[in-house]
Amino acid sequence: MTSATREKTLHRLFLISVWIKGGAGLLETLAGVPFFFITPKAIERLVVFLTAPELSEDPDDWIAITLTRAVRHFTADTALFAGAYLVIHGLIKIFLVAGLLRKKLWAYPLSLWFLVVFIVYQCYRYIYTHSIWLVVLTIVDLIVAFLIWHEYQSRKRFYGQIT
Repeated sequence: MTSATREKTLHRLFLISVWIKGGAGLLETLAGVPFFFITPKAIERLVVFLTAPELSEDPDDWIAITLTRAVRHFTADTALFAGAYLVIHGLIKIFLVAGLLRKKLWAYPLSLWFLVVFIVYQCYRYIYTHSIWLVVLTIVDLIVAFLIWHEYQSRKRFYGQIT
């Protein structure tokens, strides 16, 4: 693979990953807003409504049982935290993605800083949950961080040639 082809491929992967992060940020923001308005009892009723058919077929269904147990511990404070976390996390992503897509140099190191913070937090959470999804998310975030770093280096070289 030639150097130009490699650069083009990495740039495309960068753009794809940034657009995906932006879409995820939008979805997180939209998903977080209802937590400010829906009561924990309403969420519990919804989960019971959604899981009841599955539990009647298979009383040992792990996902249905886990969801049902989780909502029993869902309080107004939990809802507020979940809503705030999703909205803030989503808005940060949207803000940073907008900067990256507009090729603003400040957005690259700031994006890397936030990714590092989230990666560290995901590793910390993994200690307690041992969730394979946290491992997958962390690997994806490490790949995105590499792509942002690489794009940043390219932008700095480009701007250095102009001045």
